[in-house]
Amino acid sequence: MRRTGSAALAALALAAVAGGATAQEAVFDHFVYRGTDAAHQGAEPTADQYRNPILQGFYPDPSITRVGDDYYLVTSTFAYFPGIPVFHSRDLVSWTQIGNAIDRPDQLDFGTLGLSRGVFAPTIEHRDGTFYILNTCVDCGDNFLITASGPAGPWSDPVWLPDLKGGIDPGLFFDTDGSAWIVNNGPPEGTPRYESHRAIWIQRFDPVGKKTVGPRKVLVDGGVDPSTNPIWIEGPHLIRKGDWYYLVCAEGGTAEGHSQVVLRSRKPDGPYEPWSGNPILTQRATCRAIGPIPSPPPATPTWCNCPTARGRRPSWRCGPMRATSTTPGARPSCCRWTGRATGP
Repeated sequence: MRRTGSAALAALALAAVAGGATAQEAVFDHFVYRGTDAAHQGAEPTADQYRNPILQGFYPDPSITRVGDDYYLVTSTFAYFPGIPVFHSRDLVSWTQIGNAIDRPDQLDFGTLGLSRGVFAPTIEHRDGTFYILNTCVDCGDNFLITASGPAGPWSDPVWLPDLKGGIDPGLFFDTDGSAWIVNNGPPEGTPRYESHRAIWIQRFDPVGKKTVGPRKVLVDGGVDPSTNPIWIEGPHLIRKGDWYYLVCAEGGTAEGHSQVVLRSRKPDGPYEPWSGNPILTQRATCRAIGPIPSPPPATPTWCNCPTARGRRPSWRCGPMRATSTTPGARPSCCRWTGRATGP
């Protein structure tokens, strides 16, 4: 017999107490979860197709890195424990979870946090046998770094990055000359000109000392067109292609005004020029909110985006589910590697 809602939970709790558990503890000897989605009731993908989302449900803010023929992906988990799941794939479509980067209670303390706080938008990278995850723990310590010799872990305790205090969305970039850089969202220089005025900053990173070094510099103040007072420039990722450096950022917040924009420079620390055709991806004028998009994994045969996407409800209100999807695109040509997704 099936029970739903609070009645089922209450019955389980009473059964647990009757079986000897304390009043504060619920014991489950068996649990099965099943679900169906109308989007999956149609025709199966052909050999040259795949179905989105590639990770369905609660997997927002994806970041991907490539090591040889293997891809590794991490997502946000906010205040849920264990945190930051780590996935593996060989084709960017089929993913298997191989661990959690936050799997020990003493790594981060989520005990007093609301469920919408905690770990936001991790970035995963690899260099010289070491995996790096940079992340922000909102209301629980600020920006930090963890490392591992293998993607399944164990991952280290957090190393805090105090120069990034007050910012979010740290992204790590290793250049071909061996230098390393961190880009992140932070407050603008001086007094903000308007509400939600933010900036993208860059600073060198010392992988051996696991710390930021040298001066910090603003790369983007407000957004690609400051005259429009753009809000929430965030989620920065730095990519090198030939002699150009591409800076990909989110702009407009993570609701219906969200977009992805791109700028380029001849040097990692700028100056950056925005592409005239921005945004490269947006769902404005639709009810499909998307979130920050990671940079394409290095050396992929074709470039692709992996946005966070929310499902659509029959009403005007957007649904709360945040999944990871992927969109293939062409290689950059004057910064243009995807079309503009303006439809549902």
